Amino acid sequence: MGIFDLFKPNVERLQEKKNVKGLIKALRHKDWHVRRRAADALGEIGDERAVEPLIQALKDEYWWFVREKAAEALGKIGDKRAVEPLIQALKDPYWYRKEYYDYLAYSIIYPVRECAIYALGEIGDKRAVEPLIQVLNGEGEYNVLDSGECKRKAISALVNIGEPVVEPLIQALKDKYRDVRKEAAGALGEMGDKRAVEPLAQSLKDEYSGVRMGAAEALGKIGDKRAVEPLIQALKDEDWEVRWRAAKALGEIGDERAVEPLIQALKDEDWWFVREGAAWALGEIGDRRAIKPLYEIIMSDRNKDVRERAAEALDKCRG
Repeated sequence: MGIFDLFKPNVERLQEKKNVKGLIKALRHKDWHVRRRAADALGEIGDERAVEPLIQALKDEYWWFVREKAAEALGKIGDKRAVEPLIQALKDPYWYRKEYYDYLAYSIIYPVRECAIYALGEIGDKRAVEPLIQVLNGEGEYNVLDSGECKRKAISALVNIGEPVVEPLIQALKDKYRDVRKEAAGALGEMGDKRAVEPLAQSLKDEYSGVRMGAAEALGKIGDKRAVEPLIQALKDEDWEVRWRAAKALGEIGDERAVEPLIQALKDEDWWFVREGAAWALGEIGDRRAIKPLYEIIMSDRNKDVRERAAEALDKCRG
């Protein structure tokens, strides 16, 4: 046992001084708490000298506590030497159950795998694309035993890498986990690929309102007129946030078929957000049919924000 193992190093002090050599030594300390803090500190400093020691720390024997911090740190440093070891870390065996507040449900958590997915997205190397797609699909060599959180993180990582993965994301719109479906809808909206229009339109009927809302927003970003009729139907959704997003999306698309339905949405009794969104959308379309309804809203709506948005829209419609 060396003298370094007899006394715990002051990791915070080493980090403050950016003492990379000292922190690399701390990464080999017998106390796993020290190793974990050292890995975290090396990631914050971001010095490439720490890459190889952190890769070795991905094999740390103490469950996941050190390995997850090593993976996270490698993502922050962003060195491509870590790509293959991080891909291997996608198969890390450790998981545990995390109780929710209602004490009834549980989720499977894979901390090392989640950090590895994050790190691969930060590094942005295309070698990670196929393994991440397998994570998203829940199949193949990198099957993560059906973890919804890992799938969500895989979507974010794939978007960060910038690889066109439209088809796997379209498939993810049917995933059993609702948060995965919502994340996929958001990613497809950011990518703007028109192949996603019809699948996203189908997602406007998803049982989970968060997915429907994400699909409406995504369709607005893509801007394809095939989405107009499904979005018009979504103006009648039972959830006000879906109605609001649908109104905004119709304004972004700018199709005149939406004018009359949006005029009806100006009368939404439950939420002023919907009325404001409808007014904004009518202004973006600029159809003169909206002039009288917008004027009536300015004179009668009880919400100041709705009145102001209607006034702005009225100016646009008048040209």
